[in-house]
Amino acid sequence: MAGHSKFKNIMHRKGAQDARRAKKFSRLTKELQVAVRGGTDPNSNPRLRSALSACRAVNMPKDNIERVLKKAESGESPNLEEIRYEGYAPGGIALIVDAVTDNRNRTASEVRSSFTKFGGNLGETGSVSFMFNNIGQITYPKIVKSDDEIFEIAIEVGANDVRSDELNYEIITSINDFNAVREKLEDLLGPSEQAELIWQPENYIVVNEEKRASSLMKLIDTLDNCEDVQNVYGNFDISEDILKEIII
Repeated sequence: MAGHSKFKNIMHRKGAQDARRAKKFSRLTKELQVAVRGGTDPNSNPRLRSALSACRAVNMPKDNIERVLKKAESGESPNLEEIRYEGYAPGGIALIVDAVTDNRNRTASEVRSSFTKFGGNLGETGSVSFMFNNIGQITYPKIVKSDDEIFEIAIEVGANDVRSDELNYEIITSINDFNAVREKLEDLLGPSEQAELIWQPENYIVVNEEKRASSLMKLIDTLDNCEDVQNVYGNFDISEDILKEIII
């Protein structure tokens, strides 16, 4: 899930870490299953290299990874489809929902009902994505280097920008340069905390009412808990004070 980075900071501090870790493993397994369709040799499959790096970043057991690779080599991989849904939450908040599924009808039904339950509307493809940029984001903890050093390294390896908050550096790349930049950064800084392709809003809508923020977060949490949903992105900005009140 991605809105403003303050939300991620709250999530890092809240409980239920084991449940979130299990969900992360499940999503990374699906990403591996999709990635291996391009071949099981990471040297010739950039998406697989990226997926394997993401698995290592969260200490996914090697057995889990090898199981996916062996099934792919034997032709037993599940028939998965990548689908993107776009829609609006109440208040004009734009949401993009990325899913990987083996049952398009089931996933569409779950996503649509989630939007409807909380007063949102599921739209057509392209109805909100024009308000976002599809970019690469590579995250490192602030302890690795100073601000100036990180910026110099990021520019040197071909990144577009560096953002930071109190916990992390977020190194931004184009889609085409994502894997090359990620690999160069790993050589210089070690494995990242997270490296992924995301949808970044061009502008944010400030949500400053607790009731409205609570409804929005319930919608996002419901979408995020759908079995087939990989990520949810939104163009909202909720203050940390409000988030602390509505996230337990």
